[in-house]
Amino acid sequence: MGQDSSEPGGFTDLLLDEGHDNTTQIEEDTDHNYYTSRTYGPFDSISRDLWVNIDQMEKDKVKIHGILSNTHRQAARVNLSFDFPFYGHFLREITVATGGFIYTGEVVHRMLTATQYIAPLMANFDPSVSRNSTVRYFDNGTALVVQWDHVHLQDNYNLGSFTFQATLLNDGRIIFGYKEIPVSVTQISSTNHPVKVGLSDAFVVVHRIQQIPNVRRRTIYEYHRVELQMSKITNLSAVEMIPLPTCLQFNSCGPCVTAQIGFNCSWCNKLQRCSSGFDRHRQDWVDSGCPEESKDKVCEKNVDTTENPPHTTTSLQPTTTRFRVLTTTKGATTSHLPTSLPTEASTDDSAAEKKGGTLHAGLIVGILILVLIVAAAILVTVYMYHHPTSAASLFFIERRPSRWPAMKFRRGSGHPAYAEVEPVGEKEGFIVSEQC
Repeated sequence: MGQDSSEPGGFTDLLLDEGHDNTTQIEEDTDHNYYTSRTYGPFDSISRDLWVNIDQMEKDKVKIHGILSNTHRQAARVNLSFDFPFYGHFLREITVATGGFIYTGEVVHRMLTATQYIAPLMANFDPSVSRNSTVRYFDNGTALVVQWDHVHLQDNYNLGSFTFQATLLNDGRIIFGYKEIPVSVTQISSTNHPVKVGLSDAFVVVHRIQQIPNVRRRTIYEYHRVELQMSKITNLSAVEMIPLPTCLQFNSCGPCVTAQIGFNCSWCNKLQRCSSGFDRHRQDWVDSGCPEESKDKVCEKNVDTTENPPHTTTSLQPTTTRFRVLTTTKGATTSHLPTSLPTEASTDDSAAEKKGGTLHAGLIVGILILVLIVAAAILVTVYMYHHPTSAASLFFIERRPSRWPAMKFRRGSGHPAYAEVEPVGEKEGFIVSEQC
């Protein structure tokens, strides 16, 4: 029980627990703005078709992650062999977590469960409590399958083991497959770990801290979330999510501003990009003045598009990091775009940063030069004091005024003693007595 079977009837040998929804009714398509989801019941044949039997795949391509299979609350990067479109953005790298979800963000932090995730069943799973628990993944060039095998909840081991998977396809479809779900998902405790089923995406805004130079603070804003009904997640069920068109797919102004896809698409000539203003490139969109430019829906003619737009931003290394998640209104199966965006602080300005760095460098160099001059003056003074007959001492003595009071120097100190010096004329300088 709980093992993959190559026999046609092996998948249905798992018994359904009492209280689970055993109907064969297929849920109607649910529009989530960015995705359309459909849930299949345990007795529907499509559920079996959507499940990927990893044991039948090429063994050299199936990888068991040793660290994830023996630890708790850990995550590991996995490279994709294909471009996976997620909310219109193409990903080549994801992060698989032991807690039953995939993190899709670029900035790795301690709050991975907050947003930017693909969660077939996010919960407090701990593969280290059982030797039979593994986290496996398989990539065939067109799809990536991540499977959590026989994992247990850390805070409730006696509930039994869970086996489920998430499949990411190169056309953007996402499939959740469930083989072993011993209890209703709604009964799983979220005290020590969030419990979620669905998708989420966000954008990152980098704030400059004026009081501390060269320090940046990243803030993550969630702009959309898909929440699936947990009561529909049972043994042998499946969920298929099909991506809907987004503004990012348009490469020219005309199709962008005339698109009728449910988003208010606008074209930015400076970035040569189509966007609704709510995607992972939000900061570039705002910094480039695209919101003001996009108010005019008329496309400019003869626009030079030979210059490559700056689609990438420099990675920053802040000394302090703070994350804030913008929560959306929770619904039964869908969520809506936020009606307003939190006020954004001043963003990264590379030119100002370079100018400030030049000023700091110039100030430091000036201080060093001043210190060196003062040190040299002190050393010369000490040298002349200890070597009164040196060329340097005589050089300064000869250029003193011709009329000055007689001087006597203390004897017995170990230094050469000067006798009284009598001025005899401005042209001849000074005469030093033979006692010197």
